[in-house]
Parts: sequence; structure tokens; C-alpha cells
Amino acid sequence: MSVSYIDEIAGDCLAARARLIARAITGLYDGALDPHDVTIAQVDLLAALGKVGPCPPTRLGEVLQLERSTVSRNLSLLVKRGWVEILSSDAKGIREIALTRAGQAKIESVMPAWRQAQQQAAQMLGAAGVRAVRKIAGGMGL
Repeated sequence: MSVSYIDEIAGDCLAARARLIARAITGLYDGALDPHDVTIAQVDLLAALGKVGPCPPTRLGEVLQLERSTVSRNLSLLVKRGWVEILSSDAKGIREIALTRAGQAKIESVMPAWRQAQQQAAQMLGAAGVRAVRKIAGGMGL
């Protein structure tokens, strides 16, 4: 394999760069939310569930573009903490879930930290970066 191919991928790959940016931004939010014993992935899931309303877990996966195992792993913790409730289930698993009052209160309690992280992320990306992220993700999910 030619070294120029390696250099091209290592130096120019947009997927790799986007993943690095995503990890840096996730770190900002997770650091801000750590005192609240919650991650940005969990807050996003709670907010999506609050927005969509009671639904099957698969619907949350579609909205947030997450794998079933990721949704399942996060949901089990949120159910244990009382932030999400299982409305119905059967032999195949959970059929419908909903955000609880405690889950709504959790979102409300993290808002100052979330807003701080949001501001830091916006500064990191710059105005053009924020516009690009909103444009690209505008048609996805919620």
C-alpha cells in the first residue's frame, strides 16, 4: 500500500475528523453534567423521549439514530433511576416507555450545566461550525 494513501486518509478523512470533533464536544457536555451523575447521551435520550412522548424503544433509536443495544443499555439505567417508566412489555421485551416526572425534573436540574456546555461547544465550533452542524443535522431525528 502506498504511503500517500495512508497520508490521505490519516490527514483528510472527514469521518475521522467528525468523530474527533464529536468526542471533544461529548467530553465538554459529559464534564459539565458529571456532577449531576448523568451523561449527555442519557440527557439526549430523556429529552427525545419527552419530545416524542410514550413510544417503543425502537422509535427512540430511530429518532436518535442509535443501535438497539445502545438504546437498551441506556434505558435500563434510566429505568433504574426512575427517570423512565415501562408502560408495557411482553415476552419479546419492552413495548412502550415514557418519561417520568422525575425524568422531567432531572432534565430541568441539569439545564444550567447543559447551557454552559452548549456555550462552550458553540465557542469551540465557531459560528460557521454551529451553522454547519445545524444544517447537516437539521433533517435528522427530532
